[in-house]
Amino acid sequence: MEDSLEKKQHVNLLMDCYEELLTDKQRQYLSLYYQEDLSLGEIAEELNVSRNAVFDNLKRAVHTLETYENKLHLLEKHQQRLELIERIENKQNQNNEELNDYLEMLRRI
Repeated sequence: MEDSLEKKQHVNLLMDCYEELLTDKQRQYLSLYYQEDLSLGEIAEELNVSRNAVFDNLKRAVHTLETYENKLHLLEKHQQRLELIERIENKQNQNNEELNDYLEMLRRI
């Protein structure tokens, strides 16, 4: 995919969208690796499993997140909304109250 920092950001964004659809185990592995920044070895030690088990569980959990995104497109739509908001804000030359109201509604979506 991308470099490791971009992948980490991507997985964290996917987790923001789909975390509630994951199992507790998937959430735990993803959180330890992508949010708490623990190594495979540290996670293996903490959970009393092999490094290979950690790697396999992470790979499956990320695949699950990607599958949800491929079907539901929540992250893609969120990024499109943010881009639209930014474009509107950049084009806004005057203080138009109605336009500001529309921007606020977009932000709440």
